[in-house]
Amino acid sequence: MHDRDRIIAALGADDWPAELYARALSAATVSLAVYGNRVRDQGTPYIEHPLAVVAILRCELGVTDPETLLLGLLHDALEVSAGSESDLAPSLDRYLIAELRAMTPDHRLEDRPRRAADEFAWRAKVRSLSAGGLLIRFADRIHNLRDLRRSPDVSRHRRFIASLADFYIPLAEEAQTDGPQLQAAYELLLKEYDLYLSSGMPLAHSPSPLPWSPPAVPGDASACECSGN
Repeated sequence: MHDRDRIIAALGADDWPAELYARALSAATVSLAVYGNRVRDQGTPYIEHPLAVVAILRCELGVTDPETLLLGLLHDALEVSAGSESDLAPSLDRYLIAELRAMTPDHRLEDRPRRAADEFAWRAKVRSLSAGGLLIRFADRIHNLRDLRRSPDVSRHRRFIASLADFYIPLAEEAQTDGPQLQAAYELLLKEYDLYLSSGMPLAHSPSPLPWSPPAVPGDASACECSGN
């Protein structure tokens, strides 16, 4: 059962100043309304995904910035519900709405079928994200990769792995020099990619390893204890 208290705990918002705590309450309410009873193709409640993204940001990448954590919670809000922006506006400030739009594919914002040119536009949009936006996008990729083996759609496996290999991992490699959290995200994404390759799950093509060897990742970030998980 997901409720506001669990979401507040996942964000670590109990210790935030009053103004930020109030924003966390609003975001938690919005997340419950938007993700609601939606189910991912893995058969799991949709809200478990944004909560997992928040946990990766906090526990494995060391993110403490409240804005980034709130955006992590809501990062799929405009994608899963094209008409939700008008519903979100009364509860969220303009900054969060603008950042969510920047993190959402145009065809989702416009509620239309995806076109061939949308992939190029989306990649350009991702490249222009702030450091916090990139952290969220990489945390999203990390959780989706961990959860991918539960998806029954083999074609989704192949598309996802292909996009990691030819876009997200090279982008994470470029971005890693912008700070320790982005470096941690790059290393963790590579680690999860390598684990997937070694699992025998479907690949985009064969052979499919990256043209470089993933660096060793010291320690086990997933062992981090994080309040609210």
